[in-house]
Amino acid sequence: MKKIILSSLLAACALFPAFSQVKYEQQIPSPRIEVAGFAEMEVVPDEIYFNVSLREYFEDEKNQKNKVVISTLEKQLVKALTDAGLPKEALSVSGLGGYQEYTDKKKKPATFLESKQYELKVSSPDKLDGILSKVESRGVQYANVARVDHSKREEFKKQVKIDALKAAKVKADYLVASLDQKLGKVLEIKELDENLYFPQPMFAKANMRTMAQAESADAVAESDISYQKIKISYRMQAAFEIK
Repeated sequence: MKKIILSSLLAACALFPAFSQVKYEQQIPSPRIEVAGFAEMEVVPDEIYFNVSLREYFEDEKNQKNKVVISTLEKQLVKALTDAGLPKEALSVSGLGGYQEYTDKKKKPATFLESKQYELKVSSPDKLDGILSKVESRGVQYANVARVDHSKREEFKKQVKIDALKAAKVKADYLVASLDQKLGKVLEIKELDENLYFPQPMFAKANMRTMAQAESADAVAESDISYQKIKISYRMQAAFEIK
């Protein structure tokens, strides 16, 4: 019985180094290369969001008579929007407010005038003048650009990521080839960073009229607005096996 146990132990000791060697060899990682690729795209914005504020006023300011209410101005704005071929969804209410009109600094305010703010989405700045020209100019408190965007931004982001990853593969390919080696299968992909730049508009002319101070609703100055491009860039990291 003792001889059988001893023989088994000797056999196990003989096999252990072989198993250890196999396990050790399996832990040795394959040669690999890790590189980062970069890609960038610039696009002209096709979605421009304007902040527009309407406010009530008196046709006879001196005597505070014949008040033009906010609902009248809003109807004019909505009709102008429809005439321009824009959907109702292009206009949304962003705020409400008002101010008190004084006839005399020593007296109490005679009335409260309401104001209403909107966000107007257009495809180009040229459409803004056409729309606001159909609203009573004294009822337009201000109009300015809030932000810009592009309708296909998500599609562009995907394309830039793909281009960055392809750039990483090209870099890895020529680096490995310089060592007389070949690139193998991809082992790992990481998204390093995202950079989206949405510029504010640059007004090329300083004589953009103040809507509330225009002589009439037809006295619309020609707008000349140039926009910087939206920049989308990505860095992608990839690891490849070296054959």
